[in-house]
This record gives sequence, structure tokens and C-alpha cells, in this order.
Amino acid sequence: MEKITSKPEFDVAIQSPRLTVAVFKADWCGDCKYIDPFMPEVEEKFARELKLVEVDVDQVGTVSEEQNILGIPSFVAYTDGRELVRYVNKLRKSREEIEQFLQRAVEVYNTIHK
Repeated sequence: MEKITSKPEFDVAIQSPRLTVAVFKADWCGDCKYIDPFMPEVEEKFARELKLVEVDVDQVGTVSEEQNILGIPSFVAYTDGRELVRYVNKLRKSREEIEQFLQRAVEVYNTIHK
């Protein structure tokens, strides 16, 4: 997963016409560490449909506030600089919940890119 470490990098990543899902995380976040072991497999499973980028909330300045990220880990899907759907809350996320969200993001993306 590509790591985003600045606001300019984030801005470029979400401008892509491809479906891009930002995963907002931090090194100190226990629930973020919980998803680390299975995220490479999840990323591989969805590699054809979307691109996952990791956003370290401590390194991207005001991005988290601008994107209204209230808890981490959080997932927000973008295309062409627009937010499509989000999975943002303070709860621990399971692999199944993350995959369901990513599938929903793909469905929304496909609806507007037909």
C-alpha cells in the first residue's frame, strides 16, 4: 500500500480517475495495528478494482480535519477528487467489514463510471 505523508501527496492521490481508497491510520493506534496483518491480502483481492493508499494522520497536517476523520482506522473512497463513500467511526474494523465496505465502494464507483 502506497504511503501518503503530506497534504500535496494526498491531494494528488484522490484526484485520480481510478477508484482510490484512503486508509487513515497512525503508528500509535492499536486498532490500526489490528488490521495490518490482513490488509495486504485485502489489497490484493481488490487490486483490479481500486487502489488503496495509507494516510498517516500524524504526517498529513490538516487533511484529517478537512476530511472529517473522527476515528481511526477509517476508510474513504475517492475518484476525480470527489468523495464517494466512507467508513469512518471509532470502532475496530474486521476484515469482513472492510471487504464489505470496499465492495460497496466499487459498486458506487461502477454506478457513476458506466
